[in-house]
Amino acid sequence: MPSLSLNHAVLFVSDLERAKAFYTDVLGFKPLAEEGGLQAAFFTAPGSDNHHDLGLFQTPASKPPRGSVGLYHLAWEVEKLRDVAELRDTLDASGSLTGQSHHGVTISIYAADPDGNEFEIMWTLPRDAWGEYADKGVVMPLDLEAELERWG
Repeated sequence: MPSLSLNHAVLFVSDLERAKAFYTDVLGFKPLAEEGGLQAAFFTAPGSDNHHDLGLFQTPASKPPRGSVGLYHLAWEVEKLRDVAELRDTLDASGSLTGQSHHGVTISIYAADPDGNEFEIMWTLPRDAWGEYADKGVVMPLDLEAELERWG
């Protein structure tokens, strides 16, 4: 089996203009293209050299209830732990922050866009620091300030 990596995400949204504002103003995505006939917009993530990292398509359909079969959340990885802290503050100020966790190998914050599409912003600890968590999937409380002191 070949190695796979996620190239981009495409989300259905109820209000394309509102979603565009969220992803550009709150998360800093850069607009790439808009396809009016499709009611779609495409964006590049900050620092990415990918063609596009996010597509948004407006739909009249309603969002399924939480816990329905389908995608739970997307995870975007950042280079520095400080990036997680900065985005936590930005997402909190926008009212979209929903939580934060330490997973033993990653430090994560969680948020939802205006349509309730959930996403994670995460930083991966150096592999030699994974220790007992290297083969576990844990969810622990996160003290981000303490982790910033430890990892810078």
